[in-house]
Amino acid sequence: MSKHERWNALLELLAAEGRLEVDETAASLRVSAATIRRDLDELAEQQMLVRTRGGAIAHGVSYELPLRYKSSRHASEKQRIAAAVSELIGDGDVVGLNGGTTTTEVARALALRVGSGQRGATEATAPAFTVVTNALNIAGELAVRPQIKLVVTGGVARPQTYELVGPLTAGVLKEVVLDIAVLGVDGLDPRLGVMTRHEDEASISRLFAERAQRVVVVTDSSKMGKRAFARICGLDAVDVVVTDSGAPADMTARLQDLGIKVVAV
Repeated sequence: MSKHERWNALLELLAAEGRLEVDETAASLRVSAATIRRDLDELAEQQMLVRTRGGAIAHGVSYELPLRYKSSRHASEKQRIAAAVSELIGDGDVVGLNGGTTTTEVARALALRVGSGQRGATEATAPAFTVVTNALNIAGELAVRPQIKLVVTGGVARPQTYELVGPLTAGVLKEVVLDIAVLGVDGLDPRLGVMTRHEDEASISRLFAERAQRVVVVTDSSKMGKRAFARICGLDAVDVVVTDSGAPADMTARLQDLGIKVVAV
């Protein structure tokens, strides 16, 4: 197991348990206690956890994995989802992307699409797409793509997800019109709708949905049927859900009964 894999495993265990003990964790991951101690010391230096005598605890009751450590979970599913979403976006569309690991993969799929020379000669001077995002990491990846017009909202950055939130973010979104909003979520419930963990992110994602002609929710199947703290919008605002082939059949059927197109890849 590489250090990156160990760190992912340690942070996921910490998110689930709230506390880690060196000996138990070493046995669980089948590595030495010395290795776990070094890993915990390094993670503590990065303020990812709080070191204790004999182990570590999470920073607070509401613990969230930073984006860079969540990106390896369900990676292949997210890449397939992103490729399918790319096919839903037409040349010249104005695309809204909120933050998250799956929407980051969508941004990469769009970047690969323009980089592959799929556009015709007459389109060469116009932007392939306009992307409006409140995610700093997505902006960083797309800023070097001259074929994509990039609009970044203002706002206050959340370090765990790299998302910009607050009234400055809302002010920009209220002034734009989107062809399609692609929303990453933390939960999708057939009765309550789509949700995320934080109310400030939920309010911005809700604005993305309100400003768009079409709303596409992207989520791997692990979040289907799950709930999170803050509601983004009801399912009546969603046009398409793109997920992976592991999505529960009953959940897919319920969404389709509501008139939502479900793409499972």
